[in-house]
Amino acid sequence: MQYVTSIERIGIEKGMEIGMEKGMLKGEQKTLRRQLERRFQTLPDWAIERIAHASEAELEQWLDNILDATSIDVVFTETTAAH
Repeated sequence: MQYVTSIERIGIEKGMEIGMEKGMLKGEQKTLRRQLERRFQTLPDWAIERIAHASEAELEQWLDNILDATSIDVVFTETTAAH
């Protein structure tokens, strides 16, 4: 069994954390695309591009916005009508 130093262990843990965060972001992107496609059919290229480069906070906001949005454009605004 190979010895792992505390520095290596920290690096491994940090790598795993980053990997999990990226995986969660990809999951939110996939969920948003799926919901948008179900509600508005085919997505325009600009929407696909925005989703692909969005932050976690943006994705969460857009996932909330889809509930009240009357069009795909409205989903990508800062906020929708008050809840």
